[in-house]
Amino acid sequence: MNVADTMTVPASAPSAAGAAPGPAVAADFAGVRRVPSPHNEPVRSYAPGSPEKAELKARLKTMAAERIEIPLIVGGREIRTGSTAQAVQPHDHAHVLADWHKAGPAEVQRAIEAAAEARREWSSWRWEDRAAVLLKAAELLAGPWRATLNAATMLGQSKTVFQAEIDSACEVIDFWRFNPHYAQELYSEQPLSPAGVWNQLEYRPLEGFVYAITPFNFTAIGANLPTAPALMGNTVVWKPASSAVLSGYYIMKILEEAGLPPGVINFVPGDAGPISDAVLSHQDLAGVHFTGSTYVFNSMWKTIGANMSRYRSYPRIVGETGGKDFIVAHASADPAALAVAIVRGAFEYQGQKCSAASRVYVPRSIWGDVRDRVVAMIRDIKMGHVQDFRNFMGAVIDKKAFDKISEYLAEAKKTAKVLAGGNAKGDQGYFIEPTLVETHDPDYRLLCEEIFGPVVTAHAYDDERWEETLAIVDRTSPYALTGSVFARDRGAVREAASALRNSAGNFYINDKPTGAVVGQQPFGGARGSGTNDKAGSKLNLVRWVSARTIKETFVPPTDYRYPFLSEE
Repeated sequence: MNVADTMTVPASAPSAAGAAPGPAVAADFAGVRRVPSPHNEPVRSYAPGSPEKAELKARLKTMAAERIEIPLIVGGREIRTGSTAQAVQPHDHAHVLADWHKAGPAEVQRAIEAAAEARREWSSWRWEDRAAVLLKAAELLAGPWRATLNAATMLGQSKTVFQAEIDSACEVIDFWRFNPHYAQELYSEQPLSPAGVWNQLEYRPLEGFVYAITPFNFTAIGANLPTAPALMGNTVVWKPASSAVLSGYYIMKILEEAGLPPGVINFVPGDAGPISDAVLSHQDLAGVHFTGSTYVFNSMWKTIGANMSRYRSYPRIVGETGGKDFIVAHASADPAALAVAIVRGAFEYQGQKCSAASRVYVPRSIWGDVRDRVVAMIRDIKMGHVQDFRNFMGAVIDKKAFDKISEYLAEAKKTAKVLAGGNAKGDQGYFIEPTLVETHDPDYRLLCEEIFGPVVTAHAYDDERWEETLAIVDRTSPYALTGSVFARDRGAVREAASALRNSAGNFYINDKPTGAVVGQQPFGGARGSGTNDKAGSKLNLVRWVSARTIKETFVPPTDYRYPFLSEE
């Protein structure tokens, strides 16, 4: 336990000298409290006739018909800078959902000051009271806010109803339920105390503020990266992705309704460069919680390294970055299960998951069967507006992503074999067809580079080259985020798990490499995929505290001499 959480006295207690009482300290007679046992939020079906479908359809209609204004939220106050950008629907990019205000250096400075002011009180709260804010937010999202945050994610980030439900409802709720549980476990970890001594660990918040930078592709990451450090007593400056400001704004409104004090999390959307320049040069930067591109993360790390002489302490740098995630199959793999894993793993949410399957290695003996199954499913996939629940896919996030993926498709048509899909249409929405590419070259560009779109490249290998192929999978990419092996031969599973031990922070056996669940598969990768601090686990929370060891001796010695000094 945090010493500050366990050592409280009645406000009326006299001082040791019998003088008038000092500053009031609230009495606490609650005993040792425990947060409710966490459980994963059930995924709703949104089946025809279900009440959740009717509620969500109505909220989608309402939100699609309105155009809201989104301010900054700094120190609990709304700020409108006048410098604005638009939140649009990627599947209908002429349709504006919101006008949002951009933060500049002056507003970032105000956010840092607000975080410093809020820290004085927030860091002194009992951890259970901080946890109560997230626990209440989880219940608000599970109930009255669910349709709103799901609708914002669907409209603003072009997620289908199922992809939104597992992300902006269930995963957010899970983060807000499980993190208090993991915090409780961490605070309970205390050292040994021999006779006459009481040893304690105090888990202090970091000295300064945490900078949280969140991506567009998971609303749950937007909810977790600012709140995990806040749970541990830190205060936060949060810059959401410009293409996910709508869902980020509603996350802030949920947290405010749950009782989050002003200034604990400061919401500052805007251009990344000016915001990061102001934040990373500040002496009170205590940590960075990041999800995004490897290039940006590396650049931030270099900037922090160059600024080390400015900081009050060494900033904690936590990041989850890129991926070039694989599926490797053995000759004993089930072709039907493998084909479904490829389609779901590569094309759900248009392949815009850090964990999405992007490269596939299949033995020639089963490749024909697997290929035909994948092609048939691709031809059956419906793509379009997310308000039509019959669609399996929506649009990619913006024109920049659309243009980048289109360039890869053009190259594939010239230098490889496009077996299905391969077309892009961006006049109304940023639509990229689910695409299967085949190449005979294991070093082919599309097998090596992160595309971040619905494009999966397959390489058929000779069955007898199983071990060689495992080595190719391991060395092909600089990333090491997720990967999976398909095999019914247990020996092959063991060989793959060993050969690919450092190739993926999340490794799946006979399953697609996406879909990690909080409390079940802590998520993160190494190499070029980040620091592997496992969001949604105790490992991540450890990064947001600075431990202090306290030793109390009940009867201290009064003689400096030790027994060995006596004469024989």
